[in-house]
Amino acid sequence: MNREQRWKPDLTRPEKLTDWAPVVLIVAVCLGLGLGGEEFREWGRYERDALAAGELWRLITAHLVHLGWGHLWLNLIAFILMALLFGDLMTAADWVIAGLLGAACIDIGLYLYHSELGWYVGLSGVLHGLMVIGAFALVRARSPVGHVLLAGVAAKLTWEQFMGPLPFSEATSGGPVLVEAHLYGTIGGVAAVLIQATRRRLR
Repeated sequence: MNREQRWKPDLTRPEKLTDWAPVVLIVAVCLGLGLGGEEFREWGRYERDALAAGELWRLITAHLVHLGWGHLWLNLIAFILMALLFGDLMTAADWVIAGLLGAACIDIGLYLYHSELGWYVGLSGVLHGLMVIGAFALVRARSPVGHVLLAGVAAKLTWEQFMGPLPFSEATSGGPVLVEAHLYGTIGGVAAVLIQATRRRLR
């Protein structure tokens, strides 16, 4: 396989179907929760008081429920595009580790530093972490696309921290955008990259 082919997804190999299992599962769960409407959204969203009362499932489900179908499709399309771009470079373990670390960093950041926050939903914060680990995988495969993606993530985060949400992002998602979740999710992605590098060195 030459350098140009390394980073292109190859779904013809049977083992890649296993690597795609987390992607298919997340898409299916998000769609299923979306069908539940407002009732499922309230059951799954991040709520500080509910977490304090022991409803710990919200630490995961908060990232799988969405404001509405517009918000859901926006995130799922981004997720599927990333899966297509990174698919040949990411294992099932990579998806799971990056996703869980992204979610954990968001949950911890919101709980520690945003006590005033009423609730939070959406996959976009976790997607930022997945973008980071995928971009680093492209960099290792010597694809210039990886550097472009990393620069794009850095520029987006800088804009959001100083200027607020990107123009039209709130209108597109159908509600307020919590840019801090994007930052925390990115931190989770960086942590996943470090774990991935450590695993490679140990092997």
